[in-house]
Amino acid sequence: MSLIIHNIVEKFRDFLYKFSFSDELAIFGIIPIKIKEIADVLLSEGLRFVHLTALDFSKEKNKLELNYFFSSFENKLNLIVKSEVDVSNPTIFSLTDIIPGITWAERECKDLFGINFEGHPDPRRLVLPDDWPDSLYPLRKEFSYNLKPSVKLEGAVELKKPTEGRTVIPLGPFYPSLEEPAYFRLIVEGEEIVDFDYRGFYVHRGIEKLAESALNYQQIPFLAERICGICGFVHSTAYCQAVEKAGDIEIPVRAKYIRTMFLELERIHSHLLWVGLAAHIIGFDTLFMQAWRIREPVMYLCEIITGNRKTYGINIVGGVTIDVLPDHLKDMERVIREIEKEVIELKEIILDDEVIQLRFKNVGILIEEEAKKFFVGGPVARASGIDIDIRRNFPYAAYSEIDFRTPLRKDGDIWARTIVRLEEILISINILRQIINYIPEGDTSVKFSKIEPWKEAISYIEAPRGQLFHYVMTGPEGRPYRWSVRAPSYQNYQALSVLLKGGSIADAPLIIASIDPCFSCTERYETIDLKDKSVKIYTAEELKKCLKVR
Repeated sequence: MSLIIHNIVEKFRDFLYKFSFSDELAIFGIIPIKIKEIADVLLSEGLRFVHLTALDFSKEKNKLELNYFFSSFENKLNLIVKSEVDVSNPTIFSLTDIIPGITWAERECKDLFGINFEGHPDPRRLVLPDDWPDSLYPLRKEFSYNLKPSVKLEGAVELKKPTEGRTVIPLGPFYPSLEEPAYFRLIVEGEEIVDFDYRGFYVHRGIEKLAESALNYQQIPFLAERICGICGFVHSTAYCQAVEKAGDIEIPVRAKYIRTMFLELERIHSHLLWVGLAAHIIGFDTLFMQAWRIREPVMYLCEIITGNRKTYGINIVGGVTIDVLPDHLKDMERVIREIEKEVIELKEIILDDEVIQLRFKNVGILIEEEAKKFFVGGPVARASGIDIDIRRNFPYAAYSEIDFRTPLRKDGDIWARTIVRLEEILISINILRQIINYIPEGDTSVKFSKIEPWKEAISYIEAPRGQLFHYVMTGPEGRPYRWSVRAPSYQNYQALSVLLKGGSIADAPLIIASIDPCFSCTERYETIDLKDKSVKIYTAEELKKCLKVR
């Protein structure tokens, strides 16, 4: 048992109603009045806040349970701090004064579970739409996943208003540099941004609710992969890893290597996509087209191996559904050899371009201290001097057998985030070379028996955008009782309040794009008949039949 855990047990012994420790995970249950005190102790011990979510046990014990997740990279340790509140009065102290990065998570728990956080500085709606009825909480078990509530016609979320001498510049919900709808409300004095407000979640699809209500363990990976339209494989991998941990399922080493392979291919094509979009925003469309041209062979390679350019559909609990053939490895070696040369040339062009430097340097600065307050991750954190990489700090898949370095910059501006991403592309190419050389023979999946209910596990992935987190509590009906997802952009977005302030209106789209923001990407499914080119959009009932949901 680590010293941290020992100290917490000794300090809060009289206030704990639950304690367990196994492997890298410690679980504490503490009375609500002590939640702020224990969180303060964990932060003082150097732990990093990861996520907050809730579980509904109203039928079992008339309680809602909050789960606060923390991690210690130095000690290879994860902690879940649980605290229960009565359904009749679900109230607990807000932690926003000591953890600024928990602001959204508390607002989400209020929206979806009806939990009130005393002292929260901004208790407005976050996830639910303006016309959602009051006192109807969609992640409580009593709420049916296919219920369509009647809408209310008043009560729109109040957005920040400018004081005298200031004005509002709206960015969104639909804007040329935004791939999806989001509303950025810039409050300006002249050309300078002095304040900022945000309204998003316009395409929230209730994926967690659907999985907990209607799908089984092996159907959810295909839904998880559709959380993101660019980096979906990270989600299906994170979910599968969480269930495999909870169910004590050890997958074959070859399957781990195949997962690692596609995680790195995804990182390469995601970063190249970002480079192109950043160039497009500043009007450098030649660079935009070059970045996407270099990206295309990676997409084609994924299609050759899996049959799909982007949504591969190969992850299942227990491994992967495909194998990688020797010819595939030869194709991969050729592709990464060719794109490596072109990425090096691309990097040199960017480093030598004075216009890019003028637009990127000393713009959108996030200093290390502020980055730590919001617990940002990925290239955003590493460009601000925070040396974290989940592949190294909490190795998963085959990363414990791979040699790689983590790029680090300290300037915290758009230029630093750009350099970090370009270096990560080259590092990913080196990782793929090691996979090609060392991937072992063997099975690609294992069968498993029934997964016991009420087991808990967490899973991290170093996604292209940062630290991805999935939490699973297994259930008695062949599906998770609770599945919670925290995407990297969820934390990175909250740092925009710092990134944008002091910037100019002209730089706002580029500053926002510099964190590589990702919204939910898929609202519906459609199929195209290759013979007659007709398009069919599936209804919910037809999807149920396809998935054989009982």
